[in-house]
Amino acid sequence: MSDANANERKPTFVSESVRPVASTADTGSMAGGGPGFPEAFVWRGERLRVVAILRTWKETGPCRHGGGEQYVRKHWFEVETGSHGRAKIYFERRARGRDVSKRWWLFSVSSFPLDFPQPDETGTKP
Repeated sequence: MSDANANERKPTFVSESVRPVASTADTGSMAGGGPGFPEAFVWRGERLRVVAILRTWKETGPCRHGGGEQYVRKHWFEVETGSHGRAKIYFERRARGRDVSKRWWLFSVSSFPLDFPQPDETGTKP
């Protein structure tokens, strides 16, 4: 399958945390209040390189203490990767549970290389 066709494939839902590669964050976006989007992540023990950020958006929600304000809950990124076609990645402003290191999540990818471990039909990860 050509790279152009891989980008047109239906995305595969992943919903797994990813770890940013140290020292690759965009500090300029951090100065503006956004997360420092890294050049690469580690996912399932493999490096997931980001070639380009295609678009970004924010997900907001109401104040959790009864106020009328809206707060940014997630920063979303649609990216082109080096090996998995397009991917959607998001950053949670507030970490889930007690594990504050899990704030970056891989939502979906458009392709898996043939030798890459894939979830089985029940969604169980290898």
